[in-house]
Amino acid sequence: MGLPMAGHLQSAGHALAVHTRTKGKADSLLERGAKWCDSAAEAARNADVIFVNVPDTPDVRAVLLGDTGVIAGARAGTIVIDHSTISPSATRDMAKMLATKGITLLDAPVSGGDIGAKNATLSIMVGGEKTAFDRALPLLHLLGKTITYTGVSGNGQLTKLVNQILVSVTNLATSEAMNFAQKSGLDAAATIQAVAGGAAGSWQLQNLGPRMLKGDFAPGFTIDLQQKDLRLVLESAAELGLSLRAVELVSQLFAKAQFRGWGSEGTQALFKTVAL
Repeated sequence: MGLPMAGHLQSAGHALAVHTRTKGKADSLLERGAKWCDSAAEAARNADVIFVNVPDTPDVRAVLLGDTGVIAGARAGTIVIDHSTISPSATRDMAKMLATKGITLLDAPVSGGDIGAKNATLSIMVGGEKTAFDRALPLLHLLGKTITYTGVSGNGQLTKLVNQILVSVTNLATSEAMNFAQKSGLDAAATIQAVAGGAAGSWQLQNLGPRMLKGDFAPGFTIDLQQKDLRLVLESAAELGLSLRAVELVSQLFAKAQFRGWGSEGTQALFKTVAL
């Protein structure tokens, strides 16, 4: 997702210095004039705003706080915008460490998948200092359609976890509904049309339901990444003393999908687990 997002910034006329773990993934940006950097520290050295998009909490920690990370290169006054979905509590800790160097961290996880990234229609939920958010807002508008300031550091991540609860549980409901429709002898595609415009309608039903029926399990967002996010949800719930039974169930079903080797498939492959 980071590639098209960086491309939107570049298309708007912003000069890019880029670093990725696999250099070839940045080829299209480099061909258009982006500068290659051998480390996050080098990429951060002359940057006003730094964007990060990596899979999990340890990855963000390495990029931001490692020996060759952002903290080793960024100047005081720099804003870091982390689009990863990671631990809210770890985000707050990293924000405090960066602040000792005068660097401000905004946690800005996104929703909308690869399609949203390509079309610049992402929903972006942002936590951190309001003044930094206001400075970053014009850049964020190049990447997404709905930009929401959620409050203090970590709140962006917490809001994304709310999103993932809704997404994953609704995905399970869609999977079970499509399985029920098929096993009942209904025309499942016509059934989607019948119910999608009413109270049962959802993004999952309208977008993933047809793909389930076609056996199209190509990833927009993988089961492995969804499971990572659900782990973060359950960890945060445990910190709050909450029991999230529906999330626990859908995580167990995704684990079965991973056991069957479907972890790199799209989250709509949950349908295969439900249909067993």
